[in-house]
Amino acid sequence: MAYESKFKAKDTDMLFDAILKLRSREECYRFFEDLCTIKEIQSLSQRFEVAELLDSDKKYNEIEEATGASTATISRINKCLVYGADGYRLILDRMKEEK
Repeated sequence: MAYESKFKAKDTDMLFDAILKLRSREECYRFFEDLCTIKEIQSLSQRFEVAELLDSDKKYNEIEEATGASTATISRINKCLVYGADGYRLILDRMKEEK
């Protein structure tokens, strides 16, 4: 059964199709620099780092200290890891396979 997102829309499909066309880290930097503000990119990066640290069984206070993320942000990301759409899990597992 295919996954159905809560926010599926034509314009979102177009954005994700565009992201899937990126072929290198440099292309990602170039595309996201044009698409997002620096703060938005930093926020996305921080969230992913928090997810990775939670997956490594780090404690909230360690994560807060390492990333500067608030405990509310850490808690929300933890909730996504436990009850979310498994997006973080999919990528974290793939990254572990590549190591």
